[in-house]
Amino acid sequence: MKIRRKTLLASLAMGTSLLLAVEPASSQQAQSLSAEQAAQIVASPDRSAADRTNDQRRKPEQLLVFIGPRPGITALDLSAAGGYTTELLARAIGPSGAVYGQSRPRPSQPPTPPAAPEGNSHPSATPSPPPATPAAAPRPSPVALAERDKALQSAGIKAAPITALVRPFEDPVPSELATGRFDLVTLMFNYHDLGHLGIDRAAMNRAVFQALKPDGFYVIADHSGRPGTGISEAGTLHRIEEAFLRKEVEAAGFKLAAEGNFLRNPNDPRDKNTPDPPQPKDEFVLKFVKP
Repeated sequence: MKIRRKTLLASLAMGTSLLLAVEPASSQQAQSLSAEQAAQIVASPDRSAADRTNDQRRKPEQLLVFIGPRPGITALDLSAAGGYTTELLARAIGPSGAVYGQSRPRPSQPPTPPAAPEGNSHPSATPSPPPATPAAAPRPSPVALAERDKALQSAGIKAAPITALVRPFEDPVPSELATGRFDLVTLMFNYHDLGHLGIDRAAMNRAVFQALKPDGFYVIADHSGRPGTGISEAGTLHRIEEAFLRKEVEAAGFKLAAEGNFLRNPNDPRDKNTPDPPQPKDEFVLKFVKP
């Protein structure tokens, strides 16, 4: 290939500028999940019937796009429970990445509740009646996550491996993963529970901040409480005030990057656990970034 001398000299003279322009492009991370890719994941025929039922209230296509997982990243799903969100992340991230699902250790005996547990006050609210038949105890989270990981492998799905972590919320990952190892952390619809469970939320948020890489994301979704209620109705109405949650997370050093309104319902009076008449709860989704 012939290169004109003038062109070569001009290129050499601009070498630094050219390198600065090219280097970021060569080191760019993979693109975030598109709406079409999210829809394909949700429509996967091997997904369970229970997950498809959850889809009706979770809007997983929009949630996945908002979270923005990328192929090859490392993600942590706090309070993973049965692994609904954990599996969606694993499918989106793919086999070149990794997904961890955290659950807290089960106490050997029921803990003694504090005299005035945080989140059990609802002076102006009308709680919903308890269900007529108590629900069966769920499988331990590590068991559920292992079953999901095995099912994905058996179905030949190109998903990230799922690893269960049984650790306290205040110290959610082992020391080898505790500093700058994660690209993404999620906490779906359980931040409010940390109040009446007596979790040190400030310590947890600091641990998440430390575990994330710079520019890593912390995505939290929860049931919206009324202004001024803070976390006081978490144990009764299972709600938390959005501004209260945001203030706690930002105190750890995070900055709000985006707000998702796709689970909003302005018709929910937010004064009951289950809205009356029955309707979707007003829910918020917030994406924080580690500067």
